[in-house]
Amino acid sequence: MQFEKLYHTYKDMVYNICLNHLYRIEDAEEATQDIFVKIHTKRSSFQGKSSWKTWIYKIAINHCLDLIKAKKRKKRLAQISSIFFPNSNKIRHDIVTINHPGILLEQKEAITVIFECMDLLPERQKTILILAKID
Repeated sequence: MQFEKLYHTYKDMVYNICLNHLYRIEDAEEATQDIFVKIHTKRSSFQGKSSWKTWIYKIAINHCLDLIKAKKRKKRLAQISSIFFPNSNKIRHDIVTINHPGILLEQKEAITVIFECMDLLPERQKTILILAKID
């Protein structure tokens, strides 16, 4: 099968696998690119014992699991180094922000409910709440 056809057939599946494992859109996009580079380079090793979909799915899952293991290793190293070298700033663990569309939608819905409730308040109380908590 041609690589271009493989890409167009399975790009959404691979992206969704990555997004569901890595939680961040940017990480999922980068992982999807890396996976298709792997697929392109290892395409000749496909033996046909399974379908293309199964083979690509396995590559995608394994790649995501490897990324998760690497992040955990990095986090552990940062924790250990902070114990033994508390003043060392060489190794830092970035705070993970989850940028998953499902979570973002839930947050948007929750914010909508909050603003609807705020609209029920008298103007003075609404202004005070906005100044105290939002601004």
